[in-house]
Amino acid sequence: MPRSKYAGIGARATPRDIQDVMTAVAQKLEADDWLLRSGGAAGADQAFERGVTNPDAMQIFLPNERPFQGHIPGQKPHWINYQSMPGASQAFASVNQFHPAPERLSEYARHLMARNAMQALGPNLNDPAKMIVAWTPEGKITGGTGQALRMAQSYGIPVRNLGDNQTLQNILRWLD
Repeated sequence: MPRSKYAGIGARATPRDIQDVMTAVAQKLEADDWLLRSGGAAGADQAFERGVTNPDAMQIFLPNERPFQGHIPGQKPHWINYQSMPGASQAFASVNQFHPAPERLSEYARHLMARNAMQALGPNLNDPAKMIVAWTPEGKITGGTGQALRMAQSYGIPVRNLGDNQTLQNILRWLD
C-alpha cells in the first residue's frame, strides 16, 4: 500500500511551543507510515523535519542548488533541489496561478514559492498530499505558506492550521 503524504509547513516565525507540537505530529505520522514533504526553512519546516527519524520518510524541497537554511541539496538524499524534479517548470508556472502578486516577486522568491507546489503536489505535481499541517498567524492564508494553502484550497487538500485555536486543541487531543 502506498505511503500517505502530508505537507508540514508554516511561518518562519512559528512560536516555539507550536514548533514542539509540529515535531510531535511528525513523530506520530512517521510511526503511522506517512511521508513528510516540506521546504527546509527555519521555524515550522525544520520543526517537522526534526520529528522524522528515517530519511526515507521525508522529502525536503529546496529552492535551488545552493545551500538553504543549513540544507545542501543532494548532501542527503531527501534534500532535493526542486528544480531538478520533473515538475519544476510546471511548479514555477504555478506561481502565476496561485500567488496574489507574482509580478512583485524576485526570481529567487518565485523559486521559494514554486517549491511549495511540490510540497503540496509532489515532484511531478500529480500526487497531492492527503493533508497539510501548518501554522500561520490566526490560521490565516498569509505569507509564503499562503502559497501552499491556496493550492490546497484549489485541489481540495484538507488543511490543519495550528494557528486556529480549535484546530490546535484537536491536534493536542489527537497527540494524547
